[in-house]
Amino acid sequence: MQIESLKVFCDLTETKSFTRAAHINNVTQSAVSQTVSALERRFKTPLIERSKRNFRLTPEGDVFYEGCKRILMTCDALRSRLQEIGQVVVGHLRVATTYSIGLHVLPPHVKRFMLRHPGVQVHVEYRRNPQVYENVLGNIVDLGLVSYPVRDARLRVVPFRKDTLVLICHPQHPLAGQKSVRVKALRGVKFINFAKGLPTRLALDALFKRQRVAVDSVMQFDNIETIKRAVEINSGVAVVPRETVAKEVAIGSLVSVALEDGAYRRPLAVIYKRDRVLSPAIKEFIAHLKQPV
Repeated sequence: MQIESLKVFCDLTETKSFTRAAHINNVTQSAVSQTVSALERRFKTPLIERSKRNFRLTPEGDVFYEGCKRILMTCDALRSRLQEIGQVVVGHLRVATTYSIGLHVLPPHVKRFMLRHPGVQVHVEYRRNPQVYENVLGNIVDLGLVSYPVRDARLRVVPFRKDTLVLICHPQHPLAGQKSVRVKALRGVKFINFAKGLPTRLALDALFKRQRVAVDSVMQFDNIETIKRAVEINSGVAVVPRETVAKEVAIGSLVSVALEDGAYRRPLAVIYKRDRVLSPAIKEFIAHLKQPV
């Protein structure tokens, strides 16, 4: 019996999916099934209930999972300790990030990290906000990067940055000539909004409610890139993180206007499972995110 077999079983238990467990461990679904069968033969007991439609462990499987988890955590802690003693930073690092962070915030951090630690292979996956949480909790990735982090007893949240929110508009829009505007100036203005339920949309809704401002939401999109394209054709204005429009402002397709009423910021954070043993690579990556670039 190998440690890898125990990890496959734990990943299957936590994701409740043969497909996801196979993806995490870079094996086929058939290999995952064969691993479970081999463990059942080894311990002469059924570990999963195959008669059930949804994935479920047997009582013996529950006990086996808890034991496997302790073994894997001990192995991870030992591996991490040995690397720290030898001052070695190597391995694989899996990161799930929302599109806006992945496209506009993360690249320089990853570049600097890989230059300093070439022995670490960084794999970045782009996900919508809820999927980042799912991937972290399902052990599909080591770390997640999100905006407006949600507290969860199963997760640790490490803030690493705050992005300033700005108003963006077409160069010919009446507000384009202003150096700054108050939020109340947006009352009744055609507004390109984020889709309902997204973290930034919830934050903007709260901001407008505090300011008693009703904007005219003419369009709603689930990502910043589409919002920018709508503003570029003068369909309305929008409020987005300043860093996400640096390129468009530089070439003149958009104008960025500061918001007067206060420093409206979008908090960004790293999330990871509370019981995860942090390898030197993970610790170094988090430390790099906290450093300015």
